[in-house]
Amino acid sequence: MVHERTERGIKKIPILEKKTEVVSEKPVSKTNLAPKDEFHIVVDKNGSGDFTTIQEAINAAKAYPSERITIFIKNGLYYEKVKIHSWNPYISLIGESRENTIISYDDHFNKINIGRNSTFHTYTVLVEGNDFMAKNLTIQNTSGPVGQAVALNVNANRVIISNCSLLGNQDTLYTSGEGTKNYFNNCYIEGTTDFIFGDATVFFENCTIHSKSNSYITAASTAQNTEFGYVFKNCKLTASENATEVYLGRPWRVYAKTVFLNCEMGKHITPEGWHNWSKPEAEKTAFYAEYKCSGEGFQPEKRVLWSHQLKKSEAKKYTVENGMGLNFAKTIKESFLNNKPK
Repeated sequence: MVHERTERGIKKIPILEKKTEVVSEKPVSKTNLAPKDEFHIVVDKNGSGDFTTIQEAINAAKAYPSERITIFIKNGLYYEKVKIHSWNPYISLIGESRENTIISYDDHFNKINIGRNSTFHTYTVLVEGNDFMAKNLTIQNTSGPVGQAVALNVNANRVIISNCSLLGNQDTLYTSGEGTKNYFNNCYIEGTTDFIFGDATVFFENCTIHSKSNSYITAASTAQNTEFGYVFKNCKLTASENATEVYLGRPWRVYAKTVFLNCEMGKHITPEGWHNWSKPEAEKTAFYAEYKCSGEGFQPEKRVLWSHQLKKSEAKKYTVENGMGLNFAKTIKESFLNNKPK
């Protein structure tokens, strides 16, 4: 339509427009494209992989696969909230390098703001698919010291986390799911208050547990009649300079179970070691114990009277085979990537 000015005003004169093919200059998104190999998917934020985000790769993964699906993540900072769905078992997230493959988000309790259970929605990564594996990753919640803010929430069974860094403040690692069993090896886990918490049975081996402030490391909520809660073996407990009074744990629920074996404890660990969270009844029902630990923070003669120093005969039951079960223990001992689900 064009306009011609006349003495009486503006006259509209219709014209015929030539139809042309419109070609968009915007690149085609890879979101709806299938990966070249459905069992080996590559994520690269710079565009050289099958997908540019981790969640796109997970969403494209086959439900209930016949083989393990490996998602290789190239170096980069991936600012996204990641969820491994329950219909996505046998997923492996493998980073190019622990230091430079970073999954980051910044949700926290007040930001979520949906009521008393907001904590459980603050995760950066949520695992609900069984038989999940992660290796060579940093998973962080960068919201800062603003209250509850989960970095990794594992709500699945037979999960292996190896050579990963979990960074946050309060509630960094939440291991949920009564009856579930998880294994962490050679990981760095940091936080302030209750930064390892939940009701799952979890073995931590050769991990560094770093306290950033005076508070509590663990807050187990082990269910009654569950034999193992949190078990730390050959771990190192470190702290920031300002952290000088840190407790090994306190009971979120009264049947909490947490045991440290052959761990090196820094001087930041309080002589009392354990706290009852103002629940006197937990002193009779919770099980807190240590065995052959070392370091300035290991002061067994000053521990609270209701905690335990294990005898050799008592400590020998804390094996991966007993705690994780024979089948899962076998998976742990085998190569990290296993093509065939067991």
